[in-house]
Amino acid sequence: MAQGASGQTAPSGIPDIIAPNFKRRLSGVTSTIVQLIPAQRAAGLDIAALGPGLPDGVAKMPCAGLAGLWTRPAGRTARVWHARRNTEMVAGLILRDMLRMPVKLVFTSASQRHHKPFTKWLIGRMDAVISTSQKTAGYLERPSTVILHGIDLERFHPAGDRAGAKRAVGLPADRKIVGCFGRIRRQKGTDLFAEALFAPLKAMPEWIAIIAGRTTAEHKGFEAELRARIASEGLEDRILFVGEHTDIERWYQALDLFIAPQRWEGFGLTPLEAMACAVPVIATDVGAFSELIVEGETGHILPDLKAETMQIAAERLMADDALRETMGRKARRHVEAHFSLEREVRQLARVYDSVAPRTGTAAPR
Repeated sequence: MAQGASGQTAPSGIPDIIAPNFKRRLSGVTSTIVQLIPAQRAAGLDIAALGPGLPDGVAKMPCAGLAGLWTRPAGRTARVWHARRNTEMVAGLILRDMLRMPVKLVFTSASQRHHKPFTKWLIGRMDAVISTSQKTAGYLERPSTVILHGIDLERFHPAGDRAGAKRAVGLPADRKIVGCFGRIRRQKGTDLFAEALFAPLKAMPEWIAIIAGRTTAEHKGFEAELRARIASEGLEDRILFVGEHTDIERWYQALDLFIAPQRWEGFGLTPLEAMACAVPVIATDVGAFSELIVEGETGHILPDLKAETMQIAAERLMADDALRETMGRKARRHVEAHFSLEREVRQLARVYDSVAPRTGTAAPR
């Protein structure tokens, strides 16, 4: 084991890279950590999470392990603290600048807005910054490395039998299905999705729509109003609320078309998850969506946030089985070529190596 600056040997069980997660409730950032860490460890990175609310499958460092950061790791010049929230950047600065621990600070930014002065100050003191899209990078006032998220292509894959996939989640095998997945709230555009489909569903009886996701307490009123609006159109048996699911890949496999109707998004993984399952995607131009979807080949990016515009795009794809099949095949190939989780892991490893070079250990696979 390596000797620290104080001459002490670094304690065992303290990872080279720490991914703090200072939010107990599930969020997009937490989901990213949950997905990435097992893949990073499989690639040979010594990384663990720190914080509450993480499932058993994610390697974790106990809070008591923070004392071990006084010493240097065996395989790097310093440990890496990979923050994704302001609170985590603050904690990293305390470790590095106040406690003088040998750690380097990396921050991933997903925001697409101008940062407040305090956040700018924090970002300016990071050793490296990662942006999750070109749009995000444009809001930063310092250089960053753009690393688009990837997804698990073994988990998200096309259904061998789409009719069977529909039956497996309790949906009618003889219907075509358009879906919208995510938390149910105005920001996520769930109401735009429903409104855009009122006319197409009435004109195409072979189609139904599903909305999958959780409604938190503060958005129960929004859901109630949306359900009432759907019922007033006589479509309560055609636009189905199917709840939140941990096996969401099975629901993607049952789809014929996916719509991402968000009014705002930091990054947004749902289009990638759908395309990985060979499902074409219609999406608003928010988050990283325009950097994920190839316009006219794997789906469509909408020029505005109007339900009428979404309706026109939906009607076109809902009416053309051959076009959807072609787009779905291209979508899967596109995600395989550009958005694997392994690609994201490799790119993150290069950032870690740039701030805390390795000291003779092998690079990740």
